[in-house]
Amino acid sequence: QEEPELVSAIYGRGIAYGKKGLHDMKNAELALFELSRVISLEPDHPEVFEQRAEILSPLGRISEALSDLTKAIQLQPSARLFRHRGTLHFISEDYATAHEDFQRSLELNKNQPIAMLYKGLTFFHRGLLKEAIESFKEALKQKADFIDAYKSLGQAYRELGNFDAATENFQKALLLNQNHVQTLQLKGMMLYHHGSLDEALKNFKRCLQLEPYNEVCQYMKGLSHVAMGQFYEGIKAQTKVMLNDPLPGQKASPEYLKVKYLREYSRYLHAHLDTPLTEYNIDIDLPGNFKDHWAKNLPFLIENYEEQPGLQPHIKDVLFQSFESYKPDVQELICVADHLGSMMQYETPGFLPNKRIHRAMGLATLEVMQAVQRTWANSKVRMNGKTRVMQWRDMFDIAVKWRRIADPDQPVLWLDQMPARSLSRGFNNHINLIRGQVINMRYLEYFEKILHFIKDRILVYHGANNPKGLLEVREALEKVHKVEDLLPIMKFNSKTRDGFTVNTKVPSLKDQGKEYDGFTITITGDKVGNILFSVETQTTEERTQLYHAEIDALYKDLTAKGKILILSAEMGEVDAVCNLILSLVYYFYNLMPLSRGSSVIAYSVIMGALMASGKEVSGKIPKGKASLVDFEAMTAPGSEAFSKIARGWMNLKSISPSYKTLPSVSETFPTLRTMIEVLNTDSSHCLKKTIVVV
Repeated sequence: QEEPELVSAIYGRGIAYGKKGLHDMKNAELALFELSRVISLEPDHPEVFEQRAEILSPLGRISEALSDLTKAIQLQPSARLFRHRGTLHFISEDYATAHEDFQRSLELNKNQPIAMLYKGLTFFHRGLLKEAIESFKEALKQKADFIDAYKSLGQAYRELGNFDAATENFQKALLLNQNHVQTLQLKGMMLYHHGSLDEALKNFKRCLQLEPYNEVCQYMKGLSHVAMGQFYEGIKAQTKVMLNDPLPGQKASPEYLKVKYLREYSRYLHAHLDTPLTEYNIDIDLPGNFKDHWAKNLPFLIENYEEQPGLQPHIKDVLFQSFESYKPDVQELICVADHLGSMMQYETPGFLPNKRIHRAMGLATLEVMQAVQRTWANSKVRMNGKTRVMQWRDMFDIAVKWRRIADPDQPVLWLDQMPARSLSRGFNNHINLIRGQVINMRYLEYFEKILHFIKDRILVYHGANNPKGLLEVREALEKVHKVEDLLPIMKFNSKTRDGFTVNTKVPSLKDQGKEYDGFTITITGDKVGNILFSVETQTTEERTQLYHAEIDALYKDLTAKGKILILSAEMGEVDAVCNLILSLVYYFYNLMPLSRGSSVIAYSVIMGALMASGKEVSGKIPKGKASLVDFEAMTAPGSEAFSKIARGWMNLKSISPSYKTLPSVSETFPTLRTMIEVLNTDSSHCLKKTIVVV
């Protein structure tokens, strides 16, 4: 046993090395060596373990630091130790365990705004937004000028889709510190996704004044400029992001990965600002490998890639058009579009209303309506430089065109137009419903429905492969109320021990009795009970062809019935047309043929085609339950069931005659320039003049 003062001397040296600079590996190693000696001599001092944990955690040795803190807690529990350990669990993304530690820390000392903030963040990261908001508010009661709590509160409201409450809290954070870069960045992001590009830009510019190398703000500044048609400024900002090469061994930021695609796409859009939209096609023009890498979010390593030409000086940027500068009938067109677009808003937590997308998709709906009416009256359309009879893909392409220009950040591309190589491997549209402890809020309402479906499939599976154990499985399934309860049932069969996949089936209308693959539900679990619960659609060439044949047959039928409908509007006819439209889109939803945006594109086609048949959607997509139309289609047992659900809430009414007098969307906005202009224009006047068609 060494003399006590020697131990304290060693301890003092250990702390001194630790303080001298943890960024210096040598000092850190020395400190660890000294502290470990102290522990071997006197193993019952909690503060030595805590000291050692403080040195281990910045070195990334989290599990060692955790076991040190656990020892310290066993020796002498304190609020600080629980908070410290909670923080490490939090960094390791073990939010449930972190939550327990913060909770215990707060029980020992309730006045700890930081522990309260972290407790809220453990809720936030698990998708439990309402509980997170409660904790952030508690933290603010304890510390009124707590900037991070206001920022987190703003973020939680944003995730809930509550724009006003989010804005209010971001504002409060900025009142306390107008230079709070993180808040400026988050507020800018929210404004961009709300469709307020001008306002978003102000925040990104302010952020860059304070932090010139902030990649997120720089990327978003470039994106906002380009979306508004200011290509010179936009490409300048994008180029700055590109110069920010990651150091060797450093992971490239998401912005760095995306910016090269955005810059190439921006150059392409700029070059086509004044080319009539009917004369070119983005899916055909952009190189196959470029589209493939962009949609899959891969690093930009494309062999023999030929860059898009730089900006041509004779093509001017898009200028701002005031609402008053449009003719009265076009003003009305814009106001009607805003109204139609707002009908598509999901009233579900997690969906922030986006005015720009609303206007774009409202105009798409009207353009689809006009194109379908012309087709039924035996007129042709002009697409991709050819005048021909409109096909079903052209109808969707109208909506694709508007969705693309509303947010150039997202590649909205037809997957079957990708290079053959990338399709043969299959394209996965993947949505995580639960990843570990992280729950995807948006789809919470569907868990039960999907769970029910999985239980049925498990019974069918065991009925075929394990008839003896069927009763036991059935009894076990009775007790399953949450997705994670399925994990023990997986153990009943060696094949499904580590997890299983269930495929939904989509019945054919064309060939009775035939079924196609819908989407795949995967559940896997590990020993710790971390679960991955996800759905994806596999886009393979064969699957695509089966669906196309189905949609072709329905479209042919729809066109024939539409032509009769235009001549004689009998109730029975309208009904049949309505069912054909919904069935056609049911297959589109299950096919998921686009890299992004399939959902809102399909919905505007439904609305536009129904309007062509003389029916208007007057009901909003209902709150909560049936709010995600794509999920409704994917979980419906067949097209008739989907039609019935959708008609239940669409509340179809006869269309008002004033739609007939609206000007032609494709003639009013014949180029990208005119489309961007109309998306930029401010239409707050619409509310004053109630010319919205009632």
